[in-house]
Amino acid sequence: MTHAVEIRDLHKQFGDNLVLKGIDFTVEPGQVVCVIGPSGSGKSTLLRCVNLLEEPTKGKVFVNGAELTDPDADIDAARRHVGMVFQQFNLFPHLSALRNVMIAQQRVLKRGAKEAEIVARENLEKVGVGDKWNSYPGQLSGGQQQRVAIARALAMNPDLMLFDEPTSALDPELVGDVLTVMRKLAEEGMTMLVVTHEMGFAREVADRVVFMDGGVIVEDGPPSQVIGDPRQERTRSFLRRVLHPEG
Repeated sequence: MTHAVEIRDLHKQFGDNLVLKGIDFTVEPGQVVCVIGPSGSGKSTLLRCVNLLEEPTKGKVFVNGAELTDPDADIDAARRHVGMVFQQFNLFPHLSALRNVMIAQQRVLKRGAKEAEIVARENLEKVGVGDKWNSYPGQLSGGQQQRVAIARALAMNPDLMLFDEPTSALDPELVGDVLTVMRKLAEEGMTMLVVTHEMGFAREVADRVVFMDGGVIVEDGPPSQVIGDPRQERTRSFLRRVLHPEG
């Protein structure tokens, strides 16, 4: 079976700073993999290398068996199968929620306006903001904006969804709505690679948890092991700080 994502010996350097130091890693179709770790450990850079928003310094990246790092690769074609949801919602402020979800469908997938609108409305409904189709981002809460951003990604019919700390810019009371949408996607079998600091979500929803520190994968396994019974002291120390911050 072809891996949904395969990363081989991935290095990424910014100036003198080596952020990723030889990552080897796969995600299988239908798997939910959560990547955890301290700030600066390379989690977001790893995610951004998967769809080549960051160009790897060395190594290979495959999505659905196609090598994105091949100089002759059609990056745009490969990216069509990958949805990405960022920390900041990156919505167009001058467009309604509906238009935000329609625009990439029309420009990238060349869907007609009628079809794009039907798909947009379906996906806004799916993420629980169907009644906000006519609202502009500035009229929506952070949680609603993030759900519109998820709807926008889903409208492109991706095989793989990448989430980069999707709840970190949200007020605590809005986090649950976004995680509920992500849980539902996981239940439906969407392949998901999620950089998150939400340990409860990782524990409940992930098939695998990857702990990164200092640009390397320190631990990789089921949540019951990595979060419940970590083998490495670096993982234990991180989880103590995250789970018991007042300790």
